[in-house]
Amino acid sequence: MTRQGAVRGRMGDEGVASFLGIPYAAPPFGPRRFRAPAAPPSWEGVREAKAYGPTAPKAPYAPPFDTLIPEGRGGDGEDCLNLNVWTPQPGPNGGLPVLVWLHGGGFANGSSSASGYDGSAFARDGVVCVTVNYRLGTDGFLSLDGAPDNRGLLDQIAALEWVRENIESFGGAPDRVTVFGESSGAMGIGVLLGTERAAGLFGRAILQSGAAHHFLRPATAALIAARLAEYLGIEPTAEKFAAVPLAELLPAQARLRAEIGRRPDPELWGDAALNVMPFEPVLPGLALPGPECGVQLLVGSNREENRLFMVPTGRLDAITEERLRLALTAYGLDPDRALAVYRATRPQASPGELLDVVATDWFYRIPAVRLAEAVPGSRLYEFAWRSPQFGGRLGACHAAELGFVFDNLRDPSYAAMLGNCPPQSLADTVHGAWVAFATTGDPGWAPYDRAARTTMIFDEESAPRQDPRARERALWEGVR
Repeated sequence: MTRQGAVRGRMGDEGVASFLGIPYAAPPFGPRRFRAPAAPPSWEGVREAKAYGPTAPKAPYAPPFDTLIPEGRGGDGEDCLNLNVWTPQPGPNGGLPVLVWLHGGGFANGSSSASGYDGSAFARDGVVCVTVNYRLGTDGFLSLDGAPDNRGLLDQIAALEWVRENIESFGGAPDRVTVFGESSGAMGIGVLLGTERAAGLFGRAILQSGAAHHFLRPATAALIAARLAEYLGIEPTAEKFAAVPLAELLPAQARLRAEIGRRPDPELWGDAALNVMPFEPVLPGLALPGPECGVQLLVGSNREENRLFMVPTGRLDAITEERLRLALTAYGLDPDRALAVYRATRPQASPGELLDVVATDWFYRIPAVRLAEAVPGSRLYEFAWRSPQFGGRLGACHAAELGFVFDNLRDPSYAAMLGNCPPQSLADTVHGAWVAFATTGDPGWAPYDRAARTTMIFDEESAPRQDPRARERALWEGVR
């Protein structure tokens, strides 16, 4: 039973019940286009919750990412503010810990209904799992005159408020909520940690390959909106964008992202040039949370994140020494000093292989370190298992940990990224750590501090290490 009415789900294997496509807010289209989320309408009788609801409208991933990062089931549609629940104990008074998943996708793609995000394994292990759809791209994150900013984040907050009000009916405890997300999902959590309205909605957070460093300043957001409006031949207002058919808007979004990727010039794109994401939270600044945030954190990254974006496209082999040095300068490093440090442990690395490591540090690892430094008691991890795909060159790339986190390695959607035989023993370890953190706050290794800098390295043989790649980390002091 929810506040809006009764729902009927489905009982699956191992005593896990699923409830799919439950609305947590009203459809954000028609008269509610570009507005803050509103409460969903109530219904009479029992609502069937046996099929995934629609995902926010979006352009498909471009090849080759369309096969490496599958989208969800249920299709796209206007009634997209919905969520899914897996629980081992449907009914009130279960008191179980709750994990709420915010998917990635660059704030423009992704879906909570991707088969790899099935939460059954968490429920099997005593944790209620909730996965959330939220608005993406223009509808979720474009800054427009006549509309509130960060509508996708407001959706996420509305979903967390729904969890607080309803999760007891599914066996969960509203005061034992952990929010977890990957990539842009984690970046959004980094913003929620400092958002007053989100305070108290979760007591723990897991940030995978994203932290509290990614946002657009208002001037850049206005530039992005103006450029997209120029593509469409309209003024950059909510009223004008609402009149553009999705069949025209979504390709224009894809064109904008592609153009930034081809020409990442700060003179053209401001903050978005280095982030290579035109749709991000819009903020005047973003301060790291401190001890006062009252949230326990588990945060980390994958060792070779950027290989997802460089190996399948052939960019890894196309990077020249000149391009590498330009990137180091753009990231705020002295090229000679940085290359001396990074090449010391990789003397045979190509310019592309070095750019992967440097970009991984700038975009993912160092923001995770900074967040762990800022919030005492945080746990830090690095996922180091290397995929055998693309002749072994894909490595420990972005999103490679997802099948291990959800303990869904047998799901066919992971095969293109992970190959046919990813190690189940590693899934047992990673998934078990997430379950332990959601349940007790302790994933199984020591908290991070500036003295020891303890970092759990997840690989076929997992173990904590102190300050891995310390000289490379130190390069970024005062820079990132």
